[in-house]
Amino acid sequence: MPIRQVALFRGINVGRAKRVAMADLRRLAADLGHSEISTLLNSGNLIYTAAKRRSDAATRLQQAMSEHLGVSARVIVLSADEVDTIIAANPLLPMVDDPSRHLVCVLANPDDAHRVRSLKAAAPEALAVTGRAVYLWCAHGILDSTMLDALGKLLGDAHTARNWATWLKIQAQLRL
Repeated sequence: MPIRQVALFRGINVGRAKRVAMADLRRLAADLGHSEISTLLNSGNLIYTAAKRRSDAATRLQQAMSEHLGVSARVIVLSADEVDTIIAANPLLPMVDDPSRHLVCVLANPDDAHRVRSLKAAAPEALAVTGRAVYLWCAHGILDSTMLDALGKLLGDAHTARNWATWLKIQAQLRL
């Protein structure tokens, strides 16, 4: 049964490193047999329909990008239902007054959630963990967030983050 998915590429097109054209990502997805392919923004959000759910979907995309584009980056793949769950479970939404300061990180390994829970947010920042999603409120902006920095030190590249506005756009594209 076909399944709508989003592949979240970590750290591509940030600064000068790991530059990847979105047309190249769409071509990779097509070469892997996916259909109804689109990208969102220039930051590595690849939305597509897969013929079936595959446990190695992220690995296949990572390998294809490395082999064909010469760029290595972590990929996390979520189904449309998983994105809906992440959005619906957001415990920090009542405090969000600026979607660009509210990040939702997805863990590559859901078992890392217990490690993230050990982090303590200092006001006015906030952190919550639900399933494999980490919700961050960066009151002074993401560049000045001590929580985002601590999360990066704890997990390395085993997570990827998008702001709240991007998550809502991903959800809308998955439902087209």
